[in-house]
Amino acid sequence: MNRILITGGAGFLGSHLCEKLLSEGNEVICLDNYYTGKKKNISKLMDYASFELIRHDVTFPIYLEVDQIYNMACPASPIHYQKDPVQTTKTCVHGAINMLGLAKRTKARILQASTSEVYGDPDKSPQDETYWGNVNPNGIRSCYDEGKRAAESLFFDYHKQYNVDIAVSRIFNTYGPNMYVNDGRVVSNFIVQALQSKPITIYGDGSQTRAFCFVDDLVDGLVKFMESSYIGPINIGNPNCFTIKQLAEMIIDLTNSDSEIHYKELPKDDPKQRQPDITLARNKLNWNPKIQLEEGLKQTISYFAEELGKNITFYDEVK
Repeated sequence: MNRILITGGAGFLGSHLCEKLLSEGNEVICLDNYYTGKKKNISKLMDYASFELIRHDVTFPIYLEVDQIYNMACPASPIHYQKDPVQTTKTCVHGAINMLGLAKRTKARILQASTSEVYGDPDKSPQDETYWGNVNPNGIRSCYDEGKRAAESLFFDYHKQYNVDIAVSRIFNTYGPNMYVNDGRVVSNFIVQALQSKPITIYGDGSQTRAFCFVDDLVDGLVKFMESSYIGPINIGNPNCFTIKQLAEMIIDLTNSDSEIHYKELPKDDPKQRQPDITLARNKLNWNPKIQLEEGLKQTISYFAEELGKNITFYDEVK
């Protein structure tokens, strides 16, 4: 049994990670300041004697005794990280420094939840870990993109200078239960709009591509990475690619919605393509995503339907 600290543990990804690690018999310390995290996400975990919840902001140091650290804390949706861009950068950079300092003192292995956004608006697809990216250093997305790039630099410097045991993961688009109704990201937006029979809003012409990984697969990849000795960086995501229009049409079909698709201007610096090359994850971690988009969307739609008080029956469940 390990004593594991999860920063951002009440958030979308962090809450699933808490649940998985507890189910495996670990002692889990969940740390969150609830900027985007929700107590509801981890309320069912409070019955575990091995679960501890601490309200804390990672931009301030904390002193704990732990064996492993998952540094998941940071708002990941543009509407959240652009609301307070200075604090977003501080969470990335100061948060990394504080958690790396804790790992250095306790000799814990520490995993950084980095992001595919370090690749910016890529001019190659798929993106592998050797690609340096195409990032605007002072655009509306820069607080997050460059914040995560700076955090990666800190992780590798702490490893080289202080021999801190690190694992740097680059997380691609992930979806599933515990996402926020007003998340602002494409999967949650489309599902909520479809369930409410509102127009589906596509920014751009819908030809931009994304690869969507279900949260259970993503969490499985992170845990396997933590348990390995590899330092990364390593892409964690589902390589199967879809256009945004294809996603919208699939969600409309699954929800049997009468929503129409409306098109709006594409936001500045929004990536036109995003697809992970997961060769390293397959070879180093023996990891491969198992849940395909339609199956994952059904679970996610069911979650949002319950959140919104809607009834949902999928077409293949109708007799």
